Amino acid sequence: MKKLHNSSQAVPEFYVVIPARHASTRLPGKPLLDIAGKPMVVWVAERALLSGAKQVIVATDDIRIVDAVGQYGCAAVMTDANHVSGTDRIAEVASIKGWHDDAIIVNVQGDEPLIDAKLIVEIATALSVNTDAVMATACHAIHDKSDFANPNVVKVVMDVNGNAMYFSRAPIPYPRDTFAQDEVLAEGLPAYRHIGIYAYRASFLKQYANLAPAAIEQYECLEQLRVLYQGYKIAVTISENAPAAGVDTESDLARVRALMA
Repeated sequence: MKKLHNSSQAVPEFYVVIPARHASTRLPGKPLLDIAGKPMVVWVAERALLSGAKQVIVATDDIRIVDAVGQYGCAAVMTDANHVSGTDRIAEVASIKGWHDDAIIVNVQGDEPLIDAKLIVEIATALSVNTDAVMATACHAIHDKSDFANPNVVKVVMDVNGNAMYFSRAPIPYPRDTFAQDEVLAEGLPAYRHIGIYAYRASFLKQYANLAPAAIEQYECLEQLRVLYQGYKIAVTISENAPAAGVDTESDLARVRALMA
């Protein structure tokens, strides 16, 4: 398969790390679940390779995942089993590999077997061109009022420079005069759904582990709010390449298996 290139913007050099824990409350052994004859995490790694990343590495805490990934010619690194987040796991990989401080690292979740390689390129490029940001992420427009009101759909509001002002499970920005009575969203409302993919500079990953959790992060259950709370900038790109939903439940797994069959 051909690798993807963005003709309108120079694509920076970047790495992809895929954090993949074997333990999962709802789907034990999730990264190794079979989808059309291959472990789910292998599908993710193969899609990430299409982005043109300099290296794609699965970061795990379980030798079974290392072995499974290796059988398909993909790279994996064993990391500490005690990491509290995927970001911490990625930071360990950056340290092990000795990537320079300016290196761009994209975090692709191990339960996104339908991830679009174009989205990975977009995130890396967004961080590359925004030198004031320590991270980059993505969003896409919300058109449905039920999605806008749904607390499981994370929203983001951006400033004039395309940096995140806030992420929330609440409907933001809230259309004060029309929300209660209207069945549809107000025309022109800048409502955007956050897509959970991130790019970091390696230098910031070293700092991240030392940032104390913030109250807003803990109440919203949104890890990225820790970064905003500490005054750092997160660049946000508006993407047309929103991924299909990841695999969190048995019904998600059945849906993806049907699509891949």
